[in-house]
Amino acid sequence: MNFALILFSLVVATGLIWCFDVFWASKKRPADARDPWWVEYGGSFFPVILAVFLLRSFLVEPFKIPSGSMIPTLLIGDFILVNKYTYGVRLPVINKKIVELNTPQRGDVVVFRYPPDPTLDYIKRVVGLPGDKVVYHNKRLTINGQEVSQKKGEDYLDLDRLFYTPRFVETLGSIEHDILIEPEAPPFIRQVVRFPHADKCIYNSEGVSCEVPPGHYFMMGDNRDNSQDSRFWGFVPDENLVGKAFFIWFNFSDLKRIGSFH
Repeated sequence: MNFALILFSLVVATGLIWCFDVFWASKKRPADARDPWWVEYGGSFFPVILAVFLLRSFLVEPFKIPSGSMIPTLLIGDFILVNKYTYGVRLPVINKKIVELNTPQRGDVVVFRYPPDPTLDYIKRVVGLPGDKVVYHNKRLTINGQEVSQKKGEDYLDLDRLFYTPRFVETLGSIEHDILIEPEAPPFIRQVVRFPHADKCIYNSEGVSCEVPPGHYFMMGDNRDNSQDSRFWGFVPDENLVGKAFFIWFNFSDLKRIGSFH
C-alpha cells in the first residue's frame, strides 16, 4: 500500500474542498447559514492532513521493524524514526531527488525501497559504497582489501528461541555496531535471484565478492546468517533510498528499547 500516495490524494481532495468553500461557496451562503457537513469536515481535516503529509514527506517518517534481520541492533516490533532529508530532499510519491545533501556512509542504517519490489520497504546497514570492492568470505568482511575489524562480544540470547548466538563488535568507518554470526550456518549464499549488475558479483563456496557499481550501495543485515540482503538480491540504487534510521520511539514488548538506537 502506497501510503504517501493515499496521503497526497487526501491533501488534494480536502484542499479542493477548502478552496471551494473559502473562495466561492461561503460567499454564496447566507451569513447565518451553517456549512454543509462535507465542507465542514473537509476544511477541518485539510490543515491536519497537510501537516502530516509535509512532515512525513520531508522530515521524519515512522516505520515498524517486521523481521529479525537487524538483530541485535533492531528487534522485531521496534518502532523507529527515519530522517527523510539526510540524503537529499525528494519529491513525495515519485521519490525524485531535487536537492542534493549528504550521501550514505558505511555503517549507516538505511530504509530503502526493496529493488525487486519497490512497493516494499527494507532496512539494512550500508556496507559498500559506489566503487567499493566488498568481499564476504567465510563470514569475514573485507572492503577494498582491508579486513573490517571484528571483536568478540558477549553471546546474544534470543528469548523467543532460547538460543545463544555469538555476538561480535564490527567497525564500519567510525561506527561500531553489534552483529550476530551463527558458526554452524554455511558460508555460501543460497537462493540468489537475478538482479541488475549481477556480473559485478562472484559467488563461490566461501561466500561472495562484489564491485559496487556507480550510484548503488551494498547492504547487509546485522543478523548476518538470517538476513536477505545485497548478497542475495543485489545492489540498492540511490533513487531507492528513503532515509536514515536514527531513533527507536516505541516497542510494546520492551519500553526500555525507547531511545536505545541512534
